[in-house]
Amino acid sequence: MPAPIRLRELIRTIRTARTQAEEREMIQKECAAIRSSFREEDNTYRCRNVAKLLYMHMLGYPAHFGQLECLKLIASQKFTDKRIGYLGAMLLLDERQDVHLLMTNCIKNDLNHSTQFVQGLALCTLGCMGSSEMCRDLAGEVEKLLKTSNSYLRKKAALCAVHVIRKVPELMEMFLPATKNLLNEKNHGVLHTSVVLLTEMCERSPDMLAHFRKLVPQLVRILKNLIMSGYSPEHDVSGISDPFLQVRILRLLRILGRNDDDSSEAMNDILAQVATNTETSKNVGNAILYETVLTIMDIKSESGLRVLAINILGRFLLNNDKNIRYVALTSLLKTVQTDHNAVQRHRSTIVDCLKDLDVSIKRRAMELSFALVNGNNIRGMMKELLYFLDSCEPEFKADCASGIFLAAEKYAPSKRWHIDTIMRVLTTAGSYVRDDAVPNLIQLITNSVEMHAYTVQRLYKAILGDYSQQPLVQVAAWCIGEYGDLLVSGQCEEEEPIQVTEDEVLDILESILISNMSTSVTRGYALTAIMKLSTRFSCTVNRIKKVVSIYGSSIDVELQQRAVEYNALFKKYDHMRSALLERMPVMEKVTTNGPSEIVQTNGETEPAPLETKPPPSGPQPTSQANDLLDLLGGNDITPVIPTVPTSKPASAGGELLDLLGDITLTGAPAAAPTPASVPQISQPPFLLDGLSSQPLFNDITPGIPSITAYSKNGLKIEFTFERSNTNPSVTVITIQASNSTELDMTDFVFQAAVPKTFQLQLLSPSSSVVPAFNTGTITQVIKVLNPQKQQLRMRIKLTYNHKGSAMQDLAEVNNFPPQSWQ
Repeated sequence: MPAPIRLRELIRTIRTARTQAEEREMIQKECAAIRSSFREEDNTYRCRNVAKLLYMHMLGYPAHFGQLECLKLIASQKFTDKRIGYLGAMLLLDERQDVHLLMTNCIKNDLNHSTQFVQGLALCTLGCMGSSEMCRDLAGEVEKLLKTSNSYLRKKAALCAVHVIRKVPELMEMFLPATKNLLNEKNHGVLHTSVVLLTEMCERSPDMLAHFRKLVPQLVRILKNLIMSGYSPEHDVSGISDPFLQVRILRLLRILGRNDDDSSEAMNDILAQVATNTETSKNVGNAILYETVLTIMDIKSESGLRVLAINILGRFLLNNDKNIRYVALTSLLKTVQTDHNAVQRHRSTIVDCLKDLDVSIKRRAMELSFALVNGNNIRGMMKELLYFLDSCEPEFKADCASGIFLAAEKYAPSKRWHIDTIMRVLTTAGSYVRDDAVPNLIQLITNSVEMHAYTVQRLYKAILGDYSQQPLVQVAAWCIGEYGDLLVSGQCEEEEPIQVTEDEVLDILESILISNMSTSVTRGYALTAIMKLSTRFSCTVNRIKKVVSIYGSSIDVELQQRAVEYNALFKKYDHMRSALLERMPVMEKVTTNGPSEIVQTNGETEPAPLETKPPPSGPQPTSQANDLLDLLGGNDITPVIPTVPTSKPASAGGELLDLLGDITLTGAPAAAPTPASVPQISQPPFLLDGLSSQPLFNDITPGIPSITAYSKNGLKIEFTFERSNTNPSVTVITIQASNSTELDMTDFVFQAAVPKTFQLQLLSPSSSVVPAFNTGTITQVIKVLNPQKQQLRMRIKLTYNHKGSAMQDLAEVNNFPPQSWQ
């Protein structure tokens, strides 16, 4: 056969290929020739063929058929063959292939070879792709080479030992004696690899970490010699002596000094010297300073040293290199919680980074700016962040707006400033704010009673002719509906009042309704606002009636439903309109992870957080309650069963609002003597197919096990079940409430809510007092219609007075026996 082409000629030929197909054809042709040569056991050109095969492998072509040829080269006595063979093994083999195990004996022989370069090849290969089995078999040879006097072999053996420890951690102690002596070596290569080995051992074993802490003084001396040594051409990089070794030592000191006072104390001085003596004009010096800063921040360093480290990061922010500025911002963000005052000194530089053209730097600067906001600088920082919000890219607006909301809520110096800030955000980036921004601002405005006139005037002016920011328009519509009378009367004292008529206000709301930019939610806000103004304006009620009636035929189902219900208010329920639409009371702050609120989601009641509060002072007016249920669509909501009305007047708007808030709950106040002056109100028709007209326990099938639905603070609620033979879809639940405390529980009210696929009737209780010491019980009957035979779920609400204080709690009952609903 003719001699195969050389590697250099193959590279030149492949580079002349003009297309991928042409290159692929050349590679396939050469691979065929190499395969033929391998089959003929051509020892003369095996090295050349494997070298070409490795080049093809680097280009991405398959070269696995050369694996065994690499093993043959490794077994050769020629150094050139061994070099290519070991290189091929590192590239083509790994521990997932059984072929690599055939190398173990060859590597062991070469580790004991008389030539250091052959030994070095074996060490490199074992450190690159040795499996755990190979590492166990050859760890003894590696440990011997760690003790040799040859620095060339020692540095390679140290790196190989790192790989052995990663594969077989239990062999760590084998290298312990040799590792201690490595730090006495003068050769920088050996020192570097020994520090890498020490770092690996300390990270993997707490015992090793404690053992090597005694080496801190020695490491400090090595680092000091590097700093103080003069010019050394062999190790100098941009005027700094061996920066790679310095960085490695600093990393090891960081591990050794973490959570250890003595070690930290021993390295404080040298860290201060490195921080003050390192040249910062080149990247080499900046790398060392960055590692120094990380070490200072991670160990138990002195406060002055930490301030020095933060000042170094502050200098990094002024660097022209974007990478250094980004690293500085990231590091400051990690340390701002522990060294807040020191980072505050660089606030102006950090704020300047908000104007950087690099988006990564801009985002880090924004996050750090929010971390620096406190009660002392809130005005200045918000001014800068609002300016940033106005000019930043769209991908920053959502996060920036959320950050401003949180900071303003936490540190607002006054309610007016808080409202102005949120309005500025909505004006600038209203389309990017979170969904909860609108209800949060509405709550803030509602609770700021003295700011109502000022707020509604500001919002009115903010949306004149511009409906692009939908959250702002929604808040404005809500406020105009609530406080439109203050807007028209011009009662604003904080700024010059504007002169606006009732018709002009309605013009704005009607233009929101017909605007193409208005979403369905915004139109709902506007229509509700118009409806509320019917009780606040006196001259435009007929116009409001006309607008509402028009939207009774809207193609938007939500608007249509609202309009139909509002029309019903004007006609059938006009006597309730003023109470229903009166001004909202001060809202309580909703907490996260609180215990008790019922919120309706997709037709089912879901638990949501709410601060526990005392129950209303008395039962709600029953007649208006049932009117409201009819108005709001009684087919989906269980009606309130009228029991005994109280002598309290039924015109209080606040009670109606409370009623609306609890509309998903069905409750029955406790029985009491009926005042003669109050007429008894007839019971509304029950939804459970006329069951209420039948005797309660006729045709009942017993035998369903009872459950404990609630047991807390001495109050225990038990459920017993019966099924109706006449209607298998109906379950009759009898609740029994007992009290094990030493005092009676008075004004006891039990309420229940079920998903809308069920129907529920809650009858009157036997009493309103739960006697102490379990001397008696309250019984109450619940009827549940379950036509779809779904698993029964229920939320219960309990209110009572105990030991002079009002108690309220909610619970979820999911452990109903299958017999109660199947």
